[in-house]
Amino acid sequence: MSRIAHLKFNDSAPDVELLTVEGQPVRLSTFWQGRVVVLAFTRHFGCPQCKEMVDTLIHYKPDMAARGLSLVIVTQGTPEAAKAFCEERAPGAICLADPERRAYHAYGLGRASLWQSILSVRVWRSNRRLAREKGWKPELPPPGQDAFQMSGTFIIGPDGKIRLPYYYDDIADHPPVELLLRGVMGMDWAAPLDAPIAGGVS
Repeated sequence: MSRIAHLKFNDSAPDVELLTVEGQPVRLSTFWQGRVVVLAFTRHFGCPQCKEMVDTLIHYKPDMAARGLSLVIVTQGTPEAAKAFCEERAPGAICLADPERRAYHAYGLGRASLWQSILSVRVWRSNRRLAREKGWKPELPPPGQDAFQMSGTFIIGPDGKIRLPYYYDDIADHPPVELLLRGVMGMDWAAPLDAPIAGGVS
């Protein structure tokens, strides 16, 4: 497993240049200027857990938008592959291509160990559940995609600072939607983190 330093709360979000699904270069900072971004990194396109993660994010995309959160999905596919995947699984979402995995590395997302993937009991249970409920089975990754690449989810404020870095314990680990929508005690993700975190008023 690669040893890459993890980003922390209030670190500056790496501003990496990626590609749109149309093959045009775009910097990540474009998406958090004036808004809060949920930046979700997928695994490979043959991964059942990846499909589940994307489906869940798309299901709750209107709720995220209602709370001022914009969704951006980063894939390790080529622009063409990312376009096909996102047209099927994430219609209407912003999807980006990172076939060289530069953003994955910049955000501290390394390769899974055997205990985070093949040997994980939670992953076995997840595979059985998704096969039973969805008919999805683990598939080999498309050419150029890394089967052991880990996922991650980051909330980035309009100031380009990381509000929430979520690193997976294993490939079946997903951030709870409530964490993305309401954060720590319902904090305002758009507020700069230059003061103690406080809960929102219900």
